[in-house]
Amino acid sequence: MTASAQPTKFPTEAEIVVIGGGIVGCSTAYHLALEGATDVVLLERAQLTSGSTFHAAGLVGQLRSSANITKLAKYSVQLYNSLEAKTGLATGWRANGGLRLACTPDRLIELKRSATTGRSFGLDIEILSPKEAGELWPLMDTADLVGAAFLPGDGQVNPSDITQALARGARQGGVRIIENADVTGITVEGGRVTAVQTDRGPIGCENVVNCAGQWAREIGAMAGVSVPLVSLQHQYVVTEQIDGVHEALPTLRDPDRLVYFKEEVGGLVMGGYEPNPLGWANEGIPADFNGRLLAPDWDHFEPLLTQAVARVPALEQVGLRKLINGPESFTPDGNFILGEAPEVAGFFVGAGFNAFGIAAGGGAGQALAQWVLGGEPPVDLWPVDIRRFGSVARDVGWVRERSSELYAKHYSISWPGEEHTSARPRLRSPLYETLASAGACFGSKLGWERPNWFAQPGETAEDSYSFGRPNWFDAVGEEHRACRERVALFDQSSFAKFRLTGPDATAALQWLCANNINRPPGRLVYTQMLNGRGGIEGDLTVTRWGPESYYLVTGTGFRTHDLHWIGSNIPDDMEVECLDVTEEVSVLTLMGPLARSVLELVTPNDVSNAAFPFASAARLEIAGASVDALRVTYVGELGWELHIPRNHAAAVYEALMLAGKDFGISNAGYRAIESLRLEKGYRAWGSDLGPDHTPIEAGLGWAVKDPAAVAFQGADAIAAQRQNGVHSRLACFMIEDPAITLLGRETIYRNDQAVGWLTSGGWGYTVGANIGYGYVTSAEIVDSAFLTAGTYELEVAAKRVRARLQPEPPYDPGMKRVRS
Repeated sequence: MTASAQPTKFPTEAEIVVIGGGIVGCSTAYHLALEGATDVVLLERAQLTSGSTFHAAGLVGQLRSSANITKLAKYSVQLYNSLEAKTGLATGWRANGGLRLACTPDRLIELKRSATTGRSFGLDIEILSPKEAGELWPLMDTADLVGAAFLPGDGQVNPSDITQALARGARQGGVRIIENADVTGITVEGGRVTAVQTDRGPIGCENVVNCAGQWAREIGAMAGVSVPLVSLQHQYVVTEQIDGVHEALPTLRDPDRLVYFKEEVGGLVMGGYEPNPLGWANEGIPADFNGRLLAPDWDHFEPLLTQAVARVPALEQVGLRKLINGPESFTPDGNFILGEAPEVAGFFVGAGFNAFGIAAGGGAGQALAQWVLGGEPPVDLWPVDIRRFGSVARDVGWVRERSSELYAKHYSISWPGEEHTSARPRLRSPLYETLASAGACFGSKLGWERPNWFAQPGETAEDSYSFGRPNWFDAVGEEHRACRERVALFDQSSFAKFRLTGPDATAALQWLCANNINRPPGRLVYTQMLNGRGGIEGDLTVTRWGPESYYLVTGTGFRTHDLHWIGSNIPDDMEVECLDVTEEVSVLTLMGPLARSVLELVTPNDVSNAAFPFASAARLEIAGASVDALRVTYVGELGWELHIPRNHAAAVYEALMLAGKDFGISNAGYRAIESLRLEKGYRAWGSDLGPDHTPIEAGLGWAVKDPAAVAFQGADAIAAQRQNGVHSRLACFMIEDPAITLLGRETIYRNDQAVGWLTSGGWGYTVGANIGYGYVTSAEIVDSAFLTAGTYELEVAAKRVRARLQPEPPYDPGMKRVRS
């Protein structure tokens, strides 16, 4: 249907209703049509672009910390470059490049690491000297620069023009765009969206896509969906014309001075991210706030203007045409929100773009359209997946406080291991105060306070960040050695825990899980859950307690995602109940070669290897509590996860610490777990594992049952890979030089060709070396022979370093030796 042929009558039904006529809503509608959807309606409460799109600054930067999110931005650039030819409307797109400055040595390290990340993800990034940067941007004062990075593929666009072009393209594809249609409610029946209520009547539908920008939280609430974003004020100034400013001038970001610049009509747009952002509409957005701006706040903007003048002295002599103050939506982690809401089937969200909406809009709209039509993310989009949030994100106060911190950190150095400090503490283990008094330095994940490391006597339990060795390095080493050589106790109460029961529990898990779950009661299985492509959607343990009773344990950060995945992928005809018991159960993990010696002193039960072998589970009596003990390890040592009723956690902890005193027991935290698991080659979901990689590619084929014997989700993809081979495999690399620091995203070179990047990296205290894991990818079949036939380098902070392929895990606990 062409734009001219669209009916004028207000629709009563549609397959898909998109709410919001900004760049993300129009892009989603455009791509729905492009992907073949034929019954799409877009509703805009006022006029297209009248939310926050019309006042966006329009900078388009591509590099993000995730490969796939970077690909979304790269696609945006490709789309914006071609959209005028497709639709006949100008977009204002200019590929004039983007320049980012460094004024300190640490900032330059960050830029060099970013350059390596960019090259890993297929972007062209150049590290420049101050002189070279000045030649690209002659108006700036370069006296305080130590370097810069230039991304020639970045650019700028006119946000309103690009949105109108997308809207025209959507109309040409048959999408009905209706302005001045206010959404007043969402109808949900049986856990699924069925209609959108508007001030012009209801529209029955199968799917709703909430792209309502700052209004997205309000729209989500209509359906019982949490969309954790808030509005914050963002200002920029537009100058008169300046001699020397021209259309080819690159966009400029000066993070150490908190400001950015772009050319506009021979003058400059200059904005920034102040450390004390101002909120807006805390009591709700006014009903008549359409196509409007907030009053300029010159006093609040003045510190940024002072910094801008220091960088571009010509600003002191030029007139300022206007100060734009437009509210935008921001999220608690600085990433936008995409995907199907876990609370309601068929309700999708694309919102909270943190001033990144123009750059991400093209790619985000494409990904969201493919997600709606395909029923699952087209690629691994975990950094922006709406299911990354937990219960604390339903608290608007928490969202506002954390989002304000992230806004203030927009241009801060992104430190390895950095923890955010606002809106804490929220969720706490019963041992929180006890561990704090023992020197715990806590981090936070999904609202949970978790001990990252323990300060030694005389040390302060506070992080001091570095691109080299941070202040916790030695303390973590002590915890690591305690686990390897004696015994350590970890509080992992934040683990997500589910009880799955029902007459079809076994059949449901056999379908969901790649490994064979049908084991006798008292057995534990490590498994993945796969999507239809064979990609890994979950990485967890499943313990069978009875014929119809299972206990699932997964990572803290994946609680919402995994519970939703399980509920969404159990066949409808199966009678199963999955109950979240995370807060009810505390977890103490006792690990190390002397773990059995300690456990024997606190329980009358037999915990010998014969009575309690690996991958088994039993109920033990400890300190008057009935404890579910799971014989499993994520650190490569003898040990047990002890799952304890919450009100007994303190007593069990005290009993273990007292019994372990003569064995040199030590508290230990999550940073020690990370170094221990790297040495043993254990994978982590969200970095080494994810929806884009299969168990075969990840080296976990041993944990996959025979697809021919038992049907399971993803079985066809696994069978094909076993028959045909794979083109990507996870490999381990080592660098002995302690001056090198591996963090992840370092580029892997095989025989001088870039073949991938590290998914994780860190220091192995037992092996005395840097350890990194990453996928080696090739057009050839990648097998063991292919891997071992290559010579390898890793690019670390823009410098190549020789690395050694490690075919087996670096550490073998059974033989107590280091492999080399």
